[in-house]
Amino acid sequence: MARLRRANWLLGHVIVASMLAHAQSPAMVEVKVHLAFAGQAKQAVPPAVLWLKPLQQIPSPSSPPHERYTLVQENRMFRPHLLVVPVGSVVLFPNADPFFHNVFSLFDGKRFDLGLYEAGSTKEVTFSREGVSYIFCNIHPEMSAVVLALSTPFHAIADAHGTFHLRDVPAGDYELHVWVEGAPEPALDHLTRRIHLVSASGDLGELTIPAITQRPTDHLNKFGQPYDRNAKPTY
Repeated sequence: MARLRRANWLLGHVIVASMLAHAQSPAMVEVKVHLAFAGQAKQAVPPAVLWLKPLQQIPSPSSPPHERYTLVQENRMFRPHLLVVPVGSVVLFPNADPFFHNVFSLFDGKRFDLGLYEAGSTKEVTFSREGVSYIFCNIHPEMSAVVLALSTPFHAIADAHGTFHLRDVPAGDYELHVWVEGAPEPALDHLTRRIHLVSASGDLGELTIPAITQRPTDHLNKFGQPYDRNAKPTY
């Protein structure tokens, strides 16, 4: 009988503990945000990322340690064009073309210059700080890519309709950020805002993006000089 009473006590203790843990855990929210473009006719949606930075301690999924990603150079293109990685990730840059490339970035996210390297070889970069890195090739001006390193797991890439979907976001307070390729950075910074998520479904409406003013091909080489568009690449 004593054993039975002890078993019932243990079972009740487990049930109560489970109920308390469930009650204390925040509700999960599905977040939607829609992009709109000011003064522009309907167009293809440019690459865009939205992320939420928690403003309080909340449970969040952790990224596997030493995560590695790949940005391939093939057919004078980077694949994929947009890569979102956790801060601290290693990105591999394999050269799958039958000629040399020189991958570099001179922007605030991560500054690096991998130098010339031949077909079949690979170099790597650790993205140790948060930010947007615009990636180019010093030989082929048509090549461009973007690596966005984030310190939060709550992010999404816009779909073909310009909608962001973030699922399983714990309820709470966040700072909302957005990046859209070609949009002026000061205008994007102006869209940063605090939000409070409480319901099971949080449709945050539209974010209006100003006119796209820059194309991926509008950039200088690693020496800060214009490319010679008429020159035939040596490599």
